[in-house]
Amino acid sequence: LSGGMRQRAQIARVLVNEPSVVLMDEPFGALDAQTREVLQSELDRIWKSTGCTIVFVTHDIWEAILLADRVVTMTAGPRAHIKAIEEVDLPHPRDPADPACMALYARIRDDIGAEVTRVLRAQGLIEEESIQ
Repeated sequence: LSGGMRQRAQIARVLVNEPSVVLMDEPFGALDAQTREVLQSELDRIWKSTGCTIVFVTHDIWEAILLADRVVTMTAGPRAHIKAIEEVDLPHPRDPADPACMALYARIRDDIGAEVTRVLRAQGLIEEESIQ
């Protein structure tokens, strides 16, 4: 089976049990862009039809915005904790070209960038003056 078909089969195996919560850790990370978009739409449809809670871990900011009601960013390191929570009060399906989506993307990207800068500075890999 292709990667996309394997992911669909895995999602079906989970949903057949009618769980109230589904944890998905980078489920689309290894897929090509087109298959990823198809499965994002499919997951959105499944969420609407089942109403189950989906905890979706991703490093893709756009994917988080397109799928989530809330985007949670974490601090870095082994003692990570929640850094910020952004509510996504936009109707589905979402359009990345929507100014509200773009503004949310910028806030999340800036928040993650600040965390990366903090870690690099703490590790002595960048100096104060090198930050723009």
